[in-house]
Formats: sequence, structure tokens, C-alpha cells
Amino acid sequence: MTPFSIDWLPLFREFITLLVVIDPVGTIPVYLFAVASVPAHLHRRFALRAVAIATLVLLAFLVGGQVVLETLGLRLGSFQIAGGIILFLFALSMIFGDSKPQTEISEAERDHLSGAVFPLAMPSIASPGAMLAIVILTENSSNTLAEQATTAALLVVVLAFTLVLLLAATFVHRLIGDTGASVISRVMGIILATIAVDAILGGFDILNIFDVAPAENPSPLS
Repeated sequence: MTPFSIDWLPLFREFITLLVVIDPVGTIPVYLFAVASVPAHLHRRFALRAVAIATLVLLAFLVGGQVVLETLGLRLGSFQIAGGIILFLFALSMIFGDSKPQTEISEAERDHLSGAVFPLAMPSIASPGAMLAIVILTENSSNTLAEQATTAALLVVVLAFTLVLLLAATFVHRLIGDTGASVISRVMGIILATIAVDAILGGFDILNIFDVAPAENPSPLS
């Protein structure tokens, strides 16, 4: 490999991981419900504000998540196992429980549409799963500053894609409907459950609880 060559496979896997945990398509019904009582000329600003807030939250976790772990004296392996368990439970809720859009829409109803911050920016875009994933993907001891910057760039790309979908939400929702968004969210839940199991096994391996045979193409979270 030359000094200027790029290994695209890890980048692609990180991109898919971020795409799954942020779930841009599953955010569309939440957005449509949240702007139902908002004047049409404010919809674009509403989407921009929600994505901007989510971006700031996730970048804060990218920059400071590892520092918090080190300050508290927590081992990455322990955090990775805990994060994997939470990601797995989150995935189960996507697969078997109410779909992500249905759950967050009901929360919006109880909160009387508080706006772009809740539930659109959090927890729909900057979800707990996304926060945990971004910390694991940018762990300091195994990722250089350049690699962490690359992950940040991939995160921004996924969030930009989310913004594009929100701006085109009415058209997209007309194409896939509520049922389509629910199906896609559940499929992503299955993928996320697999990623979560890999993260848990990777945490056991880091803590030397038992040896885990390395995968041919390791998960970005392991």
C-alpha cells in the first residue's frame, strides 16, 4: 500500500455503522409530525436547526467521550461491553417493539411538539446508540488523530444525508409511507443487533476475559 493509498473497506464499514445508528430514514416520520403545526416557510429552518444541534451533540461526544472515560478511570473494554448491550437493547426495540418513528412520535405528542431539539435532534438523530457508537469508533488508543478526523468527516456526511432527506421528507414519505419507514427501521435494527454483539465480543477480548477469533473483516465497533 502506498503512503497515499486509501483503504476504503474500513471507511465503508464505519459509514454503514453511523448510517445504521443515526437511521436517517426512520427520522422522516418524526420530522413530518413535528412540523405539522409549523408554518411551511419555517420547515427548512426547522430541519437545519435539528441537524445542527444533533451535529454539535455528536461531535462533542467524539471529542470529549474518551476524556470522560479516562477521567472516571473506566476501561474501554468495559464501556464497549456496556455500549454493546445498550446498542443491542436499542436494536431489539427497533425490531420487536414499537418502531423508532412510532415511539418518538408518541413522545412528541406528550411533549406537545417542543420543536427541533426534542424529539427530532435528540433522541431521533443524535440517538443514544449514535452517541455510544461515535465514542467507540474514535477511541484514542487505537485511532490516530487523522483517523478520528476521518470518522468525524463520515459523521458529517451521514448528517448531511439526513438533512437532505428531511428537506425532501414530504416526497420521500409519499414514496415509502409509514409502513415503508417501519420496515426499513426494523431491518436496520437487525443489522445494529449484529454490530452490538460484535462490540460485546470485542470488549471481552480487550479485557482478556476470553480470546475471540478475529473476524475476516472486523466490525468498526470491535
